[in-house]
Amino acid sequence: MNICRIKLVTFDVTNTILKFRSTPGKQYGEIGALYGALSDDNVLAANFKSQWRKMNREHPNFGLKTGISWQEWWTRIVKGTFANTQFEVPEKKLDFIATHLIDLYKTSACWQPCYGSDGLLRFLKEKNKTLGVISNFDPRLSTTLENTKLKGYFDFILTSYEVGYEKPDTRIFERAMEESKIPNLKPEECLHIGDRALVDYVGARNTRWHAILVNDKRPDEVWDKYPYVDIKIIFNNLYDLHVYFKNMYDEVQQPG
Repeated sequence: MNICRIKLVTFDVTNTILKFRSTPGKQYGEIGALYGALSDDNVLAANFKSQWRKMNREHPNFGLKTGISWQEWWTRIVKGTFANTQFEVPEKKLDFIATHLIDLYKTSACWQPCYGSDGLLRFLKEKNKTLGVISNFDPRLSTTLENTKLKGYFDFILTSYEVGYEKPDTRIFERAMEESKIPNLKPEECLHIGDRALVDYVGARNTRWHAILVNDKRPDEVWDKYPYVDIKIIFNNLYDLHVYFKNMYDEVQQPG
């Protein structure tokens, strides 16, 4: 893949361009404490992971097709996270905690740009690339990106909830090509950057796009687990990827 020939670049969000300022267990614990719901952060962290898996299994894509709203989806996550802790929390108090957390997770109090995000996005915009977001996320994403000062880089933002399909479904990538408004755009002129092999890499490659993984594990560790991923397209962070792209352009511009 040569970035010079790419016209559309899309990004995943969580652990690609944005990351949590603190773990959900710690964040839930801090907000719970404001309402007198004192709980051990480690217990909350374990409960959150369990609830996350349960809700994704029973109500995929934030409940879009199972009859619950995305707000109710997250409220159930919060209530399940605070269940089976040291103190029983009254139902009404849990409703307040859930509303507080749902609103808080739109803001930079919970999210911050990943290392190298700003520099890479600015570089790609300067190279006249069309930039988009493809994320398995609920409708808060646009506000979250605005609050973290990244929204202005993107020409469009697609969430799985609003589109109706989750990555790795190829239909969400095909929708991104439509949203780009690039005339006669070909799949081989598109690149998706994300952190998860089974979701980001597989989805992009099945749509005949190029794909790059950004993962803080060593490339050989990722490759050992997912041997179908080309080890040369695994980067530790967006800064390293920025340098890689810049070197490609520098080579093209060299005389002779």
